[in-house]
Amino acid sequence: MSRLLVLNCGSSSVKYRSYSGDTALDGGLVERIGEPGGPADHEAAVREVLDRLDLTDLAAVGHRVVHGGTRFAEPTLIDDEVLRAIRDLVPLAPLHNPANLVGIEVVRRALPDVPQVAVFDTAFHRTLPDSAARYAIDTATADRFRIRRYGFHGTSHAYVSRRTAELLDRPYGDTNTISLHLGNGASACAVAGGRSVATSMGMSPLEGLVMGTRSGDIDPTIVFHLRREGGMAVDEIDDLLNHRSGLLGLAGANDMREVLRRRAAGDRAAGLAFDVYTRRITGYVGAYYALLGRLDAITFTAGVGEHAAEVRAAALAGLDRLGIAVDPARNADAGDRVISPPGGPVAVCVVATDEEREIARETRALLADPAPR
Repeated sequence: MSRLLVLNCGSSSVKYRSYSGDTALDGGLVERIGEPGGPADHEAAVREVLDRLDLTDLAAVGHRVVHGGTRFAEPTLIDDEVLRAIRDLVPLAPLHNPANLVGIEVVRRALPDVPQVAVFDTAFHRTLPDSAARYAIDTATADRFRIRRYGFHGTSHAYVSRRTAELLDRPYGDTNTISLHLGNGASACAVAGGRSVATSMGMSPLEGLVMGTRSGDIDPTIVFHLRREGGMAVDEIDDLLNHRSGLLGLAGANDMREVLRRRAAGDRAAGLAFDVYTRRITGYVGAYYALLGRLDAITFTAGVGEHAAEVRAAALAGLDRLGIAVDPARNADAGDRVISPPGGPVAVCVVATDEEREIARETRALLADPAPR
């Protein structure tokens, strides 16, 4: 295949990378969208990306689209109907799907003859069994308002679980992995033979692990209590749980590097934030081990997962009886690697995630086999 472009339009940035086959070529990041010194909007940002690149002989453009709802379970060739469906899902992903749509529409106008493919962040989790996807609320209400577990970070979990199998020299279809994507956003995923069977993010990216500014799991009664007793408006509670909680709410810093620095200096709030953060991970690892029945590997990825050795060690501390351990010397190294002791029954790995490469892979696979999906 000729060259392929991947666009990853986030809420305030656009990441891009071009490929020739599996070889990465040009790439970069346009950020601070809508801020002083940055592009005015996503349209200007995507145009800036296109102006930077040589677009001759471009075979296709692959887009990360955050929310595919229940309709999209695989990469999909974009047409007018697909665009309408992505737009219909904006209420479920109001910060991301609009930016994804802008990227698609700008490329459509600039390169009308180049095929475009949507790779959905939720698609990897469409294999969740109903028992994992359903919440225990009235079914008619859930169906009416599209309430269910969708899961996110799917492109990352797909790449990382596959890369883990390669690292261990095991067939992907016979490898059970717990993938821990720990960045400013964080999620856990149980992957059984290449299929997502459980994931911590739910209807939105708010559920699950403690994150940079998001609370993760809380008792729903907290929302009612803040409304009734605190007089807080719904939007104010939304802002609290999504933007003023997590590490930021506990320690006053959403960057794990700063939390670790303060913890080392004896800051009690930072120490508590670290303990809450790692304890939540430990609980999910144990739960997902039980769901999988057999566990071959636990893999850490993303900014915190790849670089914070202290987090990895603390999150898995005390799990030796489950065959899970971290070797301190290996944990301190760098690169994609196994960090558990040699011969352990459960490998503990670190893998650098690469969502753009995964989008490129899935785009190439679809165009090589463009059967209806």
